[in-house]
Order: sequence, then structure tokens, then C-alpha cells
Amino acid sequence: MTTFYEENSKLLTPGAFEFVLDSELKRAVRSQNYLTLVTVEASREWEGMTVTADDGTLHEVAQLIVREVRDTDLIGHTDRGTLALVLLDADFEHSERVINRLVSRIENYEFPTQMRIAVGAACYPTHAVDADSLKRQALSRPIVNWRGGLHSSSADQN
Repeated sequence: MTTFYEENSKLLTPGAFEFVLDSELKRAVRSQNYLTLVTVEASREWEGMTVTADDGTLHEVAQLIVREVRDTDLIGHTDRGTLALVLLDADFEHSERVINRLVSRIENYEFPTQMRIAVGAACYPTHAVDADSLKRQALSRPIVNWRGGLHSSSADQN
């Protein structure tokens, strides 16, 4: 039996996320609505090196994000190990407001170690018209690069 959600969470598995993103993108095309894909790449600074965040860290960040979005918006893991959020019926301008709320929530959270979080976004039909190009655009369009956590000295925001 295939599971849609990660164990004990509201995070879609990578396969389920791909399926739902594709379905929602088709719905957006049919109904001529906007859809914004937001990507969140998290990494930890460990002994002077930056390493991709582990699953526990991703779940920690995901829990912060879930509190700031609608129940109808979708959040999951991608096959690249990043978090992705689908904002349904949201153009890029409205999505930026949501992203600012997410970043504010993240900035006010005390991570136990130094973290780097990069947030990117792309909107259908403004930036891309299919799932693959939407993902590429979201990953290549950083909106926020944040650094913080225990012993952190600064936070950057583009």
C-alpha cells in the first residue's frame, strides 16, 4: 500500500507530492488560476561546513511552515530533499506575502544550531507552464536567504 504522507506528519512523500503537484497544475490550467510553487532548502552549519539538513530538521522547518499556510495548500518533500509548498490560487504577489510570513516565523524560531534556509518561488503561468520548469524556476529564483540559529550573528534577506 502506497502512503501519501510521511509518518506522523502532514508532509507528502516525494512521490505523492509529484502526483499532487501535477494534478493541481492541470487543474490550474483548466480553470485558468494561478499556482505558486515555493521551495525551501535547509542546511546546517556543522564544524565549519554546510551540510544538507537531515529529515528531523526538515520536519522541524515544515512544522513552522504548516502553521502559516491554509489547510488547502500542500507541503511535501521533493526528490531532491527540499521542502516544497504549493499555494493554490495564489499569484506571485500574494505568494510573496505568505513567504514573508514564513520567513518571519523562521526568524523568530530558535534553532539549536546554525541554519541556512533558502526560499525560492515560481508561479504558473507567470514563470513556467509545466511541473518540471516550475520546479527549476522555483529553485533558481531565490527570494530569501536566511542564516540564523544558536550562535548566529546575522540574518540576510534579499
